[in-house]
Amino acid sequence: MNTEDTREPKMQTEDVSVFYAEKCAIDKVSLDIADRAVTALIGPSGCGKSTYLRSLNRMNDTIDIARVEGKITLDGYDIYAKGVDAVEVRRRVGMVFQKSNPFPKSIFENVAFGLRIAGEKNASVLAQRVEESLSGAGLWDEVKDRLDESALGLSGGQQQRLCIARCLAVRPEVILMDEPTSALDPIATARAEELIRELKEDYTIIIVTHSMQQAARISDYTAFFYMGELVESGETDQIFTRPRVSRTEEYITGRFG
Repeated sequence: MNTEDTREPKMQTEDVSVFYAEKCAIDKVSLDIADRAVTALIGPSGCGKSTYLRSLNRMNDTIDIARVEGKITLDGYDIYAKGVDAVEVRRRVGMVFQKSNPFPKSIFENVAFGLRIAGEKNASVLAQRVEESLSGAGLWDEVKDRLDESALGLSGGQQQRLCIARCLAVRPEVILMDEPTSALDPIATARAEELIRELKEDYTIIIVTHSMQQAARISDYTAFFYMGELVESGETDQIFTRPRVSRTEEYITGRFG
C-alpha cells in the first residue's frame, strides 16, 4: 500500500446507478479506482458487484433493458459522453470473465484475435504481440511449442491465463476481472493470484471476488457492496481489520451474507 502515492485515480465513478428496466441494481455509487493497484469488490451474491464492474467498460450497453446514470471517467474523460466509441472504451478497459471462454481456434489465433479485429495484418507484429501477451500472462513457456494447437485442449487454469493474454494483446490500461478464479482448483488459483500481483505493476485491476480471503491476499483497496449500495471502501488492511461501518464488520466476520 503506497500511502505516499500521489497518483490521480485511474477511474472515478460519481453517483452511478444502473437500472434493468425499472429495477435499480446499483444505487448512486461513488468510488475512485487507484492507478496501477488491485481494487477488490466484495459482498454477498446479487449485491451488484458484477453490474458495477460491467458499467466500467460499457458492457451493460449490450443489454437492451440496462440504463446507466451518473458519471464514469477514465483519466478524467467521461466514457459515456456523447460521441465516445464504446469499442475503444473496451479496448482501454479490458475484461476477463468468470468462466474462461477461449475461442475454438488455435492458441495463437485466440491471442491475436483482437489485434486482427483492429486491422493488424503484419505477421511479425502479430507474432511479437502474441509472445509478449502470453509471457505477460505467465503462459508462454507452457505453450510456445504448441501455438497451432486448439486452445480448447488447455487445462482450465491455462485457459483462464490465455483469456488474460487475449486481453493483454490489445494493450488495455485497466483490466476488469469477474470472479476469474472461481472455477479453478487451488493450485491454478494461486498461480492466477500471483499473476494478478505481477500485472498491477503495469495495469489498473478491478476484481470481483466471492472470496474475502482472496481479496485480503491480493488487493490494495477493497469496496464492500450490499443490496446495490457501496457500504464502505478503503485500503484493504483497514477494511478487514478496522472497518468503520458495522455492516462491513458483520459481513467480514461472517455474521451475515
